[in-house]
Amino acid sequence: MLKAEHLTVRYGEKTVLKDLSLQVCEGEWWTVVGPNGAGKSTLAGALGKTVSYEGTITLEGKDIRQIPQQEYARKVGVLSQNHSAVYGFTVEEVVNLGRYARYTGFLRKGDPDGAAKIDEALKLTGLADMRKRNMLTLSGGESQRVFLAQVLCQDPEILILDEPANHLDLPFQQELFSMIGEWLKEPGRAVITVMHDLSLARKYGSHALLLNKGQCAGQGKASEVLTPEALKSVYDMDVYGWMRTLLETWKE
Repeated sequence: MLKAEHLTVRYGEKTVLKDLSLQVCEGEWWTVVGPNGAGKSTLAGALGKTVSYEGTITLEGKDIRQIPQQEYARKVGVLSQNHSAVYGFTVEEVVNLGRYARYTGFLRKGDPDGAAKIDEALKLTGLADMRKRNMLTLSGGESQRVFLAQVLCQDPEILILDEPANHLDLPFQQELFSMIGEWLKEPGRAVITVMHDLSLARKYGSHALLLNKGQCAGQGKASEVLTPEALKSVYDMDVYGWMRTLLETWKE
């Protein structure tokens, strides 16, 4: 569905992502993990057409540089890590912005499914009762759910989510990843999530891309990539041992 070949991103003289290739197929849930500064968000930005890059990214075989932004947004929904509500729009108004990719007529006409998709997105993210709330009155976790609903409202085929659990408390983290898993069951869909939490990456991702200093340190099935040896090499610590130590604190 989405393929990157020899992807390189530079900021001035600094190379942030180097010669990375990745192929995402239908039904796959890719988790992108690695230490701070590994290039995870930069990769999400390149795939989402917000970061300039060298190399090639294709969507269903077509170079994404040749795909108009509105057309691309019908296929790919992107939740960035950094967003904020500056103006006092309502929750419903912000979610509705996700439907711009589906407008086909003048003055926002030609979107007969819009209202239903907005309702569905609000319900999926637990915001149905908050649709008239002012965005400026929301907590960080509530705002995160609004922007997630905006992406879901696009009705894309591929989700690119940069730290989607950011600011969310544990119940909503659980609901979020379970919801994504259900969303992925529909044919013709795929998910890419940038994550810091290795436990969530291992539990939910079918595939993993492990980055280190802008380069691929491993990719493939999550169980084969997120091994004790690979993680120790990248994080310079016994990740598995640390996870077991944390688990011990919950034993009676």
